[in-house]
Amino acid sequence: MHDVRCGPGRPSPPRAGVRDADAPPRPAQSRSRAQDSGGTPRSPSTPTPTLRRPSTRPRRSSTASPRPPTRTRTPAWWSRPSRGADLPDDLAAFARDAVRDHHTLGDAEALVDRHGFRSRGWKAGRGKIGALAAVGASAAFDDWTYEYITYRERERWGTEREVDAESLFAAADWAYPAAWDTVDRGEGEPVCVPHTPGPILYGIRGDDPDVVREVADRVDAEPVSDAQLFVTNQGTDAHLRDARLGDVADGRGYRVEGVVATEPETRRGGHVFVELDAPADEGDATLDCAAFEPTKRFRDRVRALRPGDRLTVCGEVSRGTLKLEKFCVHSLTATERVTPTCPECGNRMESAGADQGYRCRDCGTTAPGKVTRPVRRDLAPGWYEVPPCARRHVAKPLVRGGFDAPTHPEG
Repeated sequence: MHDVRCGPGRPSPPRAGVRDADAPPRPAQSRSRAQDSGGTPRSPSTPTPTLRRPSTRPRRSSTASPRPPTRTRTPAWWSRPSRGADLPDDLAAFARDAVRDHHTLGDAEALVDRHGFRSRGWKAGRGKIGALAAVGASAAFDDWTYEYITYRERERWGTEREVDAESLFAAADWAYPAAWDTVDRGEGEPVCVPHTPGPILYGIRGDDPDVVREVADRVDAEPVSDAQLFVTNQGTDAHLRDARLGDVADGRGYRVEGVVATEPETRRGGHVFVELDAPADEGDATLDCAAFEPTKRFRDRVRALRPGDRLTVCGEVSRGTLKLEKFCVHSLTATERVTPTCPECGNRMESAGADQGYRCRDCGTTAPGKVTRPVRRDLAPGWYEVPPCARRHVAKPLVRGGFDAPTHPEG
């Protein structure tokens, strides 16, 4: 019998020393829906971490351990959570929907009653949805990552964090790509350091548990009171589902194909919008896509799109607009239709009237219509993504691999 619980109050940070090496990993608790959109601007009142100069205390030698391999092997103690006989299919479906859709408390309680689980919630039953989804997650998903979280001393909660910039960036460079989204090199920002006044000092994410621990150990920062390793769905794209462009709905994450229909438009605030048409075999449908200002240099990738480019786009839909997390260029428009030039004087011709083609006013030469010419493109086929500073936790970084086309990762 499963015991599904969520107790009241804030849990105290667990002790360092995650678990026995032979103990199976446990997925982190799922939430009732995908959140943390990279397209949402931060509040201007949010505190930022203090990146201080290197301290004068002795530092770890840079030769303490060799650079991790580009792709690390799964550790010996790891075994993927298996679909045991005691995890029914509807429990796995509940976990998938908790990440990709929405649940009510009634959905959770009905599943608990159906299988005779013991359960306890907080106040009006809060926590049951996430706890039940966590139980079913091992049967619902097969891609897992790690986050090593360090906790601050209690008396420092609510104060600015002290993290040494030089050691943080050096540790991130040492571990990349086995550990990712530690920093944003393009923006010069520490991604792993929270901007909220909570108890976490920083969290290191990656594909290898030993590497993320080592990164944390290499960072020169304020004292760490506790630490914990979590097995998570961060960086997995678990929130995305494949869909037809015309079938998307608000509040859900999708992976859809489309054809660029309009020139990208930069609107007030620096947000970039572009409209997609559904592929020819899907009928008539359009979808607005947006790269918001916090996605920084990713917006230049969107601005480089042209009508006719064939894409796969990924992101969550809100108010009828897909907030871009990444996109793949399958084919690029190689030519464009332009007004012809006069072969005699080289000047651009003018319209001769409706359906009458073009003519040169000075030379009298004519042309039946617009002509095509090659166009220089600043994009290549493949996947493009938002930078680490704008990536939502569950979105999969390109550096993790497993994509169906060449990738252009942001580090």
